[in-house]
This record gives sequence, C-alpha cells and structure tokens, in this order.
Amino acid sequence: MNGGWRAWLRLFAVQGTWNYERMLGVGMGYAAEPLLEDLKTVDPVRHTEAVVRSAEFFNCNPNLAGLALGATARAEYDAVPGAQIARLRTALCSPLGALGDQLFWAGLVPLLVGAALIGVALGAAWWALPAFLVVYNLARVATGVWALRTGLDAGMAVGNAIATSWMSRAIERVGPAAGFSIGAAIPLVSAWYLEAIGWPAALGAIAVALTGVAVTRWFGASLTTVRFTLLALVLLVLFRWVLP
Repeated sequence: MNGGWRAWLRLFAVQGTWNYERMLGVGMGYAAEPLLEDLKTVDPVRHTEAVVRSAEFFNCNPNLAGLALGATARAEYDAVPGAQIARLRTALCSPLGALGDQLFWAGLVPLLVGAALIGVALGAAWWALPAFLVVYNLARVATGVWALRTGLDAGMAVGNAIATSWMSRAIERVGPAAGFSIGAAIPLVSAWYLEAIGWPAALGAIAVALTGVAVTRWFGASLTTVRFTLLALVLLVLFRWVLP
C-alpha cells in the first residue's frame, strides 16, 4: 500500500471541510484517497465502494484520526466486509474523541500554556510563544505519524493496539502535570505582573479579560484553545513592555 506520507500530510487538513452532516467525514475521505489508490487496479469495484465509505460520517479528535484512517484502509485491502468497516468507523468515534481530548485539550495544551506563562514570568518574554508552538506541534506531528502507522499495521485489530499503546499511561501522567503547571503559573504570573507594572496591571488584566470576551463572541467556535492562549500571551507581553 502506497501513499502513506501523502495521507499523513492530508490529515493536517482533515477539519478543512468540517460540516454538521458528516463532521470530519469529507476530510477523512480526502486523506484516504492516496491510501486507496492501489486498490483501483486490484479491485475497481471495491475501490469505488471504499472511497464512498471513507467519506461517510466520522468524528474524533483530529490528532488521532490517523488511527481510524489507517485501520479502515488496511481493512479495505484485507477485503473485510463493508458493513463491518462501517461499524469499526462508528465504534472508533467516541474512544478516539475521548482519548484525544484528554491527551491534548485537557492535558498537553494546558501543560504547555502553564509552562509558557511561567517562562514569561521568569523573564523569557516573547520566546515563550515560539517555544509553545514548537513543542505543541512536535507532539502533534509525532502523534500523527504514530497514529497512521499503528492504524495501517493493526487494521481491524486497532482497538487492541490502542489499548496496549502508550496513550493510557501518557494521559495518566499529563493530567496531573497540567494541573501542576497551571497551578504554578497563576501565582508566578500574578506576582510578576503586579510587581512589574504596579496599578496599571489591573487595567491590563481587565483589558485581557474584555478582549477575551469580545473575541469569543466575535469568532465563536473558531476561537480554539491554542489561538486564545496565543492571544492572551501576546497581550500579556505587550502590557509588560508598553506600560511603565
């Protein structure tokens, strides 16, 4: 089976065609196309059916979508009945959504947010912003590569591959680490902010809060955790430099 790297690259755009009818389905179909290309010469009828199945309803955390993509593509080449593949896709939605949310949105992201805030408070200034992005994206890329390879290797046994993988241990550790990071960041940032600029700090805090409310109302669901974090860090650094 060829097209693995092209499929992996396309997974970065898996949410590009998100919609309420199929959620990530169309994006998954776009990412699956390179993997299913060889099937066209082996079994053209099966290829057509596989392409249609790959774009049906699907939803999970996008960072773990490669597990489902690889597993279903492998199942197509293994001539698993279409109805069974459809059931596998449906069964993977909830666990991959829950695991990905715990690992990234409730774990890694707040851990890195806290670390970036601590860095700003300890004098890292704007360097905390690119460091946050680099570490987050390295983790995202590594997870994406692992997810697609694991799915392709496991096929219909992807559930067992997930259960015996590193993810459960990582989730157990990243949660407390995230709590510690945010817990340490709050007093450090508060002390640094108040000591650095005195009373104007109150105005800065109010400005950050009002900006958060405004952009949340303006952008709605498109304002992700990462985007809001970057905005808050930028405002924090700007107030630290601009106000006397």
